[in-house]
Amino acid sequence: MQPKVSIIMGSTSDLAIMEKAAKVLNDFQIPFEINALSAHRTPDRVMKFAREAYDRGIRVIIAGAGGAAHLPGVIAALTPLPVIGVPIKASISIDGWDSILSILQMPPGIPVATVGLDGAQNAGILAAQILATGDEEVYKKVAAYKNSLASKIEKANQELASVKFDFKTN
Repeated sequence: MQPKVSIIMGSTSDLAIMEKAAKVLNDFQIPFEINALSAHRTPDRVMKFAREAYDRGIRVIIAGAGGAAHLPGVIAALTPLPVIGVPIKASISIDGWDSILSILQMPPGIPVATVGLDGAQNAGILAAQILATGDEEVYKKVAAYKNSLASKIEKANQELASVKFDFKTN
């Protein structure tokens, strides 16, 4: 089985966040790989990874990083593949804002689709949606997932109906 999505992170300390993307891809039965790559500590490996990703069958890259968070942008500069950046609130982070802005504020011509702070689950869903544009089976799985979200809200409203307050009108 050849991976279609690559999940990369600057350090294995980011795994607790990034495994949320892995869970989504696993649930959608999309083959993926997970690796630690550092834009600062392993720049040669990062370059090799980015330049060879397409030829290895990768179609979307999810890159998580905290602190200076350069990994998603460096990857985006080195490959024409779509890159989804996951800003991570790391131990050295300034409430995560440094990570968010480092990934979000890319120069013209080097886009990185950026999800919210620690938003790896949404990154996994976005990767599936990107793949779904050319894969009907993935499209059906994403559509079913989206429909299940509506069902959860309907069930929540049914449960809320039983909550009693003196001045509650519904």
